[in-house]
Parts: sequence; structure tokens; C-alpha cells
Amino acid sequence: MFQGLSPAYWFTLHGLISALAVLTYVIASHVMHQRRHPTAAIAWVLFILLMPYVALPAFLLFGSRKRARARAFPFPRVSLASAGASWPVQTIVALGQPEPASYCDFALHTDGKQALAALWDVLDGAQHTIDLCTFILGRDDVGEAVIAKLCAKAKSGVKVRLLLDGLGSLMAGRPRMRELTDCGGEFQLFVPPLHSPLKGRTNLRDHRKILVIDAAHDNRRLWCGGRNLASEYFAGSAETPAWRDLSFDLRGPLVLQAHALFEHDWAFARGRRYTALPPPATWLPALDAPSAQLIASGPDQVDDTVYSVLVTAAYRAQTRIALVTPYFVPDSALLAALCLAARRGVVVDLLLPAKSNHRMSDVARNRALRSLANAGARIWLAPHMVHAKLAVIDDVLALAGSANLDSRSLFLNYELMFAFNNAPDIARFRDWFDAERESAAIYVTDQPGLLRDVAEGAVLWLGFQL
Repeated sequence: MFQGLSPAYWFTLHGLISALAVLTYVIASHVMHQRRHPTAAIAWVLFILLMPYVALPAFLLFGSRKRARARAFPFPRVSLASAGASWPVQTIVALGQPEPASYCDFALHTDGKQALAALWDVLDGAQHTIDLCTFILGRDDVGEAVIAKLCAKAKSGVKVRLLLDGLGSLMAGRPRMRELTDCGGEFQLFVPPLHSPLKGRTNLRDHRKILVIDAAHDNRRLWCGGRNLASEYFAGSAETPAWRDLSFDLRGPLVLQAHALFEHDWAFARGRRYTALPPPATWLPALDAPSAQLIASGPDQVDDTVYSVLVTAAYRAQTRIALVTPYFVPDSALLAALCLAARRGVVVDLLLPAKSNHRMSDVARNRALRSLANAGARIWLAPHMVHAKLAVIDDVLALAGSANLDSRSLFLNYELMFAFNNAPDIARFRDWFDAERESAAIYVTDQPGLLRDVAEGAVLWLGFQL
């Protein structure tokens, strides 16, 4: 059938298909209101031009970055005067996030043992409702114990809802949910893999970690941070020590912000529209109590909120920036802001694991580390796996939660961070950082050879997906 067709015919046909594929990319990006980083956009266009038969299906499956017509923060709004507030508060509110809310009984978990004890304490204290969202629920001792406690609470009449990321549920092995649902609990997967590829959601992951109990009652409580609910985040094993991570729990009106975000994600996972409820009187912050703000980041937000706060913080910092992340693959703007902060005399400390659990991330980070070190920043490599996510800026801001300092967390994932502005609690985060830094070795730059430089560049080309 195709005999006798000239090479020019096939070349023309290939060019036409490539042009149509690029046009599809442009139209889909416009219709879906996608605002990609220039490097990501260039990467997609080059991929489509070189391999349109593979790249176009890949884009349709995995290329979505923002949900179409993303709306502002899904919380009930309270009009408070923030003109005289600090720059972190003003910046966060300007990005559509909520005003500060007060909290009390703040506890920072400095190791896995404390974190696990607090987790059990929060779950055991639930009397009315348990709302739990996590990326990974392990099929191990910790995961099984969580399910057992949820089942026991459901049997006692507590309303239990568990939201688990679709991809995360596969990474650690799908936990057995039949027992929970048989006990009366509710379970929902957030964007099950390949469940809605034509909607462009396949590559979107809910990386948020939220545990809220009794949100509608005075004993409401929040457990949050960077820990997934699996053994390596708490106790480890005989062969592998527990990962170093960071989490916290607290009480008070601030819990309502986390609960509103859970309700929003729960409604989206179930295909329903979320409607913000009128705020209760306790939403207002107490004047004599510390306060903080939740920052939601991801496809459900108009702006790249956590990223924007970090870039702003790098330019506003006066004395010190302390950062902890397992994966460091920043974009050029964030890297430039951190380098400039170091050059103008700000002490920039970055703590990373010497070897993380993602080899590609370790390769991709090298160029950024060399740039940062050459600018005068101090980079610390821990001898163990560090999974914590923390940014401390001077004595005015501590960001803690689920977002890593890589492009996936900052531009693709559903993430959440809490912005603390209470000086004593900021100092507690800073003290934790300094204690973790004591066992780390200083990073020493080296000049890569040609092959290594090419390999790092190739991995960075895929860095947006790391």
C-alpha cells in the first residue's frame, strides 16, 4: 500500500504531524490555563518536535500542571487588617492564603519516637471525627497500627475519613482498606493512577500530610509535617535506621485551616464541588496567642504559593536562611535569589542527605549546589537520610510541612506548609536545624568532567518531573 512513496513524502508527513502535535500542546495549554516555567515549556516543545508520536500522548497523560480555572484559596475568608503585619504575613495573604490564626500547645517532634507517640496520642484522643490525608500509608508495622486504630475508632462511633494519594498507595504497596470500610470508615483515593488520563491529572500527586481530629469541637487538634505513615519515618528497622524528619502537633483555631483544606481535597477526590462554610467565631486569632498561616500549594491554587514565598524570603532575608530538604532541584529564579542572598552577606545554610533515596535527584542537584557554594552558602551533607522540609528566615518566619525544594513539589504536587511567625517557636525550629547540622559534613565543590557534566545536564532536563 505504501510502496513507491518517496522519502520526501514521509518527511513532509512527519513535519505535518509534528506541527499538529505542537499546535495541540499550545491549544491545550491555553484552554487549561497552564503557566509553565520556560525551561519546562521548552523541554515539552523539543520533546514533541523530536518524538511527536511518543511525546504527544505523554503530554496528554502527564502534562497538566494546573487545574483549569483554578480558584483562590478554598477557605472561608475573614477580613482582618494586615497592613501593619510583617512581610511574611502580607506576602502570604497577597497570594490568596488565609490570615494568621492562633494556636496553642505546640509540640515539635524532634525524632521518630516523639512523632509516633504524638500520632497515637492524637488518634486516641479523637471523640467525634478523624480526617487523615497522607501520601504513603505503609504495609508495615506503623501502617497496620494506623489502620487498626482507625478501625477501633470507627467501631466506637467516630466518623473516620482517610484520603490517600493514588500513586503513593502503589509506591508502598496498596494498604488493605476493606477492614476500615467494613468498620464504617470512609476511604478515598486521590486521583487513582490512570483513572482520569484524559483530564490531565495522571501526573498530579497529593503530597499533603494532614491529621485533624474533632474539627467542629473545642478539643480540635492537628498532627502535620513531612512524615508519611510508614516505619522508615518513625522507627526504621534492624538494617536501616529511621529517616530524620520533622512533624508537629498543635491545638486551636489554626486547626480549622487544615480542616478546610482537607474538606476541599476530599470533595475533589469524590468528584464534588467544595463550598466554603461561614467561619466560626473561633476562626479569629486570639490577640495574646501565637499565630500561623497555612499555605496551600499546587494545581488547586492560582499562584505557585510556596515557591513565591521562598523567592520573596530569599530577597527579604537580613541575617540567615536555614533550609532543610531531601531533594534540592530549584529552578533558576529561586537559585539566583539564594545565591544573591549569600553574596550580600546573609548566612545561607542548606542541609541535605549525603545520599538520598532518589539517585536521579542526587545527580540533578549538583549544578545548583556548586552555584550556591560558589556564592558563599554553606551546604551540609548529613550521613543519614533526611526527609524533613523546613525553611527558617531570620527570626520572622519558619516554614514547615510537606514541600521539598524541587520542581515537582514547588510546581506540580498538591502541598502544604505552615508559616509560623511566633519568635519562640521559630527559635525551636532553628534549634532543631542546628542540632541536625552537627553530624553533617560540609560540602566541597569539585569541577565535573565532560561525561559527568553531560549526565547532569541530561538529568536536569527531566528535573521538572523529579
